[in-house]
Amino acid sequence: MARRSWHSLRLGAAVRVCALVALLAPALWTQDAAALLALLAIGVMWVLGEVSELQPALPVWLTTVLEPLCVGLICGFTLHTSTAMLGALAVGPLTAGLRQGAGGALSAFTAEMAGTIIVATGLYGPLDSAQGLAIVTWGVVALGLGMIATFLHSALRREPDPLAPYHDAQALIHQLIDLSGGFSSGLDPTTLGTSILTAVRDELPTTSVAIYVPRDHDLTPLVALSGGTRTDAAAEEALAVESWSSARSLVRGRAFAFPLSSGGNAVGVVAGRVSDRLDEARVGLDGRIRELAVRLGPSTVRLDTALLFESLRDRATAVERHRLAREMHDGLAQDIASLGYLTDALAARPASPAQAAQIEALRERISAVVSEVRRSVVSLRTGVGDSASLGTALGTVARHLTESSGIPVHVTLDERETRLRPEVEAELFRIAQQAMTNAVRHADATTIDVHCRVRPPRAVITVRDDGQGLGPARPDSQGLEIMRERATLIGARLEVEQRRPHGTSVTVRVPAAALAESVSA
Repeated sequence: MARRSWHSLRLGAAVRVCALVALLAPALWTQDAAALLALLAIGVMWVLGEVSELQPALPVWLTTVLEPLCVGLICGFTLHTSTAMLGALAVGPLTAGLRQGAGGALSAFTAEMAGTIIVATGLYGPLDSAQGLAIVTWGVVALGLGMIATFLHSALRREPDPLAPYHDAQALIHQLIDLSGGFSSGLDPTTLGTSILTAVRDELPTTSVAIYVPRDHDLTPLVALSGGTRTDAAAEEALAVESWSSARSLVRGRAFAFPLSSGGNAVGVVAGRVSDRLDEARVGLDGRIRELAVRLGPSTVRLDTALLFESLRDRATAVERHRLAREMHDGLAQDIASLGYLTDALAARPASPAQAAQIEALRERISAVVSEVRRSVVSLRTGVGDSASLGTALGTVARHLTESSGIPVHVTLDERETRLRPEVEAELFRIAQQAMTNAVRHADATTIDVHCRVRPPRAVITVRDDGQGLGPARPDSQGLEIMRERATLIGARLEVEQRRPHGTSVTVRVPAAALAESVSA
């Protein structure tokens, strides 16, 4: 029997048992012998009905017509002593509707109502007003439950659509595309966060202020504004974490923090420090912060939307990179490797020494291409992802490049425990990865040095090599252009310089206005 039929059977059995218990309790309480005998007969009919539903070979009318008719006859027989048994009329259309839909529910309703009225009027004459009202009331209840069962029947019998998630995704993506033109403030979290901090500084004279947004189980700075070096960054971050955990505004001396909420969901925390020249007692800092949090509601909605959009984009990008890596490994890499096997077969029987040399050169070239494809696969599959930090991920790439190329890649890290936002880390990682790969492939370098400094929300990564330096740009080379595009996506600045006496230096700074001195502070 199909799984969906078992759902209907279990639900029908549960309905019969619950109805029997509900009718049995008052009959036992009043010690109504006639009602108890009627319940016994109804119980027998329901058991037979349940057994017949378990036998697919038996005709359907046994449970959609005969069972309700018998129950109706019993209810009509006991109507002169009590109307309590009429509650059993609600069961027939419900169980028949679960099994056969609207047709079954209407058949059961008609059969039981006919049986009740015919027996009651045939044995005891015309119905009085109380009996008529009871029959009508329970008839309406039975008909309503039958219609509900009809809906459940269609839901339980509906075959699952394997394309349903894709149809839902299509509809949502179309809606997102249609709505994207109405985003007056764009969907850049850094820009939207900066506008929020600007509004805070317009209201409160602050020496420093930052927005922190959740990342896994921690908070990470989205953007920060300060008049100089942030000497109290750790204290502000601790206050932000406390405000996030307690979901309330906090003021500690001149430091403050308050959560940003959108639709009942916490989006982030604004934390900062007011100027020493401000008398917080006189200006009522607590009240102004609460009012500010309310006024920032629309800006918080925009920020939440931007963060969700970036999360969706990053997830889709990661899935696509892994798909491309699989295609390259299982398709392109295997095809090139098979060319190597053919070359080995030719090398076993060369026609001349000159041909042997050419075959050997071809074999070396094929090996180089296979190694390049494998490095590309590793590059596509490697990301910050589950790494402990951005620096750890860069160290993994450096180790792979060193092992595959023989060129030592040294990584120097200067990081804090607080991390950058996932999308910022991902783009910085890809920029640095591309810079290291370019140095290995094209610079003819003997050593590569990578320096990574992270002071969220600021960071500077520099990749230096001692190779031949910048050469003329090739028309088919898109590496630098892609790196600049990645930097633009996160509001960073990319600097590519010629080193003296030789070599190349690639530096990426986020945000673009960040100076090395401020990062190292």
